[in-house]
Amino acid sequence: MCKTEDSVERGNYREVWKIKMGFLGDGKTEKLKHSMVSSSRMKLWLIRAITTALLWTCVVQLMALGEMWRPRLLKSWPSCLNHSHLSLAVDESLPAKVVLPPKRVYKNNGYLMVSCNGGLNQMRAAICDMVAIARYLNVTLIVPELDKTSFWNDPSEFQDIFDVDHFITSLRDEVRILKELPPRVKRRFELGMFHSLPPISWSNLSYYLHQILPLVQKHKVVHLNKTDARLANNGLPIDIQKLRCRVNFSSLRFTPQIEELGRRVVKILRERGPFLVLHLRYEMDMLAFSGCSHGCNSDEVEELTRMRYAYPWWKEKVINSELKRKEGLCPLTPEETALVLSALGINHNVQIYIAAGEIYGGQRRMASLAAAFPNLVRKETLLKPSDLIFFQNHSSQMAALDYLVSLESDIFVPTYDGNMAKVVEGHRRFLGFKKTIALNRKLLVDLIDQYSNGSLSWDEISSIVKDTHADRIGNPRERLVIADRPKEEDYFYANPHECLQSLDEPLRYT
Repeated sequence: MCKTEDSVERGNYREVWKIKMGFLGDGKTEKLKHSMVSSSRMKLWLIRAITTALLWTCVVQLMALGEMWRPRLLKSWPSCLNHSHLSLAVDESLPAKVVLPPKRVYKNNGYLMVSCNGGLNQMRAAICDMVAIARYLNVTLIVPELDKTSFWNDPSEFQDIFDVDHFITSLRDEVRILKELPPRVKRRFELGMFHSLPPISWSNLSYYLHQILPLVQKHKVVHLNKTDARLANNGLPIDIQKLRCRVNFSSLRFTPQIEELGRRVVKILRERGPFLVLHLRYEMDMLAFSGCSHGCNSDEVEELTRMRYAYPWWKEKVINSELKRKEGLCPLTPEETALVLSALGINHNVQIYIAAGEIYGGQRRMASLAAAFPNLVRKETLLKPSDLIFFQNHSSQMAALDYLVSLESDIFVPTYDGNMAKVVEGHRRFLGFKKTIALNRKLLVDLIDQYSNGSLSWDEISSIVKDTHADRIGNPRERLVIADRPKEEDYFYANPHECLQSLDEPLRYT
């Protein structure tokens, strides 16, 4: 039935066409024929284009199948149609997908604000403690405020040193962290409706649970205005200890600019051979604070004393420098350091990167060390001034750069057990127990004095120094616990053994 109707329609169409052809006349008929030819050519061109496209599609598909199935021998042949390099380039240009941990859901008890005090590494450890405390109290932590009133007078904010977005997102499964208080709560804070206090040093979690949490619940916002050493080294749950490590070794990442510059310094050093980082803690502030003036002239001693009295929060004013030195409580001088490194058998041609600020006494005090170890370098000598221009007058950012280089060194030698020495030592333990020589300063100054007055020969002093420090190189060991004397215990961040591999496991190196 359908076919009959279709035939009739086609017949009618031909009749109408003949009538129209006759009506138009010969001239118009020719024009119409020409138009029909052009239309046919266009259709033919379109058919060819579509056919070509389909053929190329088939070719591409066959090439893809060929990449999957052809033998390896054929894969190795050069081919202008091989897309593997192009695909690789495209893949490398795409940003890596960041998988965020799921948010931890909890009833928020309030907001915790903290103002860190001290230098970079003192603040670094404090930030780790404050995250653990916020997690334990189920509060929202505001991104910590860094110290701007210390001797260094560094105006850097948290985000100038650390990758703040990574800090927040990497810990979202543990604690909620905000860059600032929510507007409603911020207004309360600006009106003075909050509580501020310095927490008690070396406190355990019960102190924060029974003393700090009620204040948070009452005032909604609590501001801790000092954060150094406010959490105990020992006696804490394993999950709290591991959280402190997670913040320190993973979440507190420096800004991309600092990280990139650190990699560049390490690359320069590596191209020249092995290198040792010497944390020569012999800056003016360290000497003034500690009262250690061995080797200084009378004018320098007076200058250091004036500085010590100028800072009221440096509580110790009257200090016997020589007595303190004999107790091993002073940083080694550059001259003493030269003798110690030589006695340890350090190669005199090795690169020594000085991780420190300006050495007090300048070239005069560095002369002995430079004579014994001529390959002394600093970031200022390895980089162009333009590379460091944005770091000038920002001591914490400079310290961050030294921190990164210290982690990567073949050997790390601190001349004083300050905060940087301790935190770097712990981080190097975490990275596979990298060699860190913890100097026994009390023994060393006694040996140096005996050598200087002729009581000991060089061979004798060298033998004693090597034997004494054979097991003081950052090996695995339990952290020392001294009940009721937390200041005399091993510092958690120097040896976070709960976060390290088991002592009976083979060492891992990363």
